[in-house]
Amino acid sequence: MPRDAPRYQEMTVKSIRGLEARSVAKWESAGWELIEQRPGRLQTELQFRRPKPKTPWRAIAIGGGALVLLFVILGVSGAFGGDDEPGASAPPTASAEAEARDEPAPTPTQYEEEAPSSASAPEPAAPPAVLTVENSPELAALLAGPTDGESVAAFAAANRGQVIEFDGAIGAMNTHDGYSTRYDILISYGDYSETQSFGGPNFQLRDVNVSDLNLTGSNVPDTIGVGDEVRIRAEVLEFEPDPGLFLLDPVETQFR
Repeated sequence: MPRDAPRYQEMTVKSIRGLEARSVAKWESAGWELIEQRPGRLQTELQFRRPKPKTPWRAIAIGGGALVLLFVILGVSGAFGGDDEPGASAPPTASAEAEARDEPAPTPTQYEEEAPSSASAPEPAAPPAVLTVENSPELAALLAGPTDGESVAAFAAANRGQVIEFDGAIGAMNTHDGYSTRYDILISYGDYSETQSFGGPNFQLRDVNVSDLNLTGSNVPDTIGVGDEVRIRAEVLEFEPDPGLFLLDPVETQFR
């Protein structure tokens, strides 16, 4: 690397999707340069850099040379003056000279490298990108609980926009408002059964086309309908107390 090539300090900032421009403007105003963006599903990592402050080696060298010269002068004065002369004293310091001239004493220059705020305080741990019964006790309780009520409404309100994933089955599939290719699909938790309920709300995918389900896997059938068992991954929308439907926006559907 050339001797005069700039050296950089770097930092990574996590920004919520859609708010990247505000984060970039904030750090660029502080002297940081955006060099890379790494978008994720919920957050975007922003990589910044800025030149490190240069160390004033020339000033340090001059100051060091002056200090060496001062020691030489003091040594010579001590050799010729000896300890016998009455009233002999050490040469005045810079502070004493400044006081004699009624001037403030010089202070050493301080060089402090500013650390990015993201390094001084660790960010709180982000929730999992996808909630499952394995990593979310709240989702496990929702799926084992009642079909409606305060607990269901509270989960929907607290997790609006969050992606959840669970094993379910298509319990009902009706056309939406008379359309022939758009449907309201009812999803229940667990395996399909006409007599047994595994608990949890009545999830609904409302006003969706089959292509909106984003079907994946090696066993995707030609048609879908009541009784099909799926692994559903969807975004939480809201809970409607009347008629007691928990609305989801499908992200990915895999047949089991």
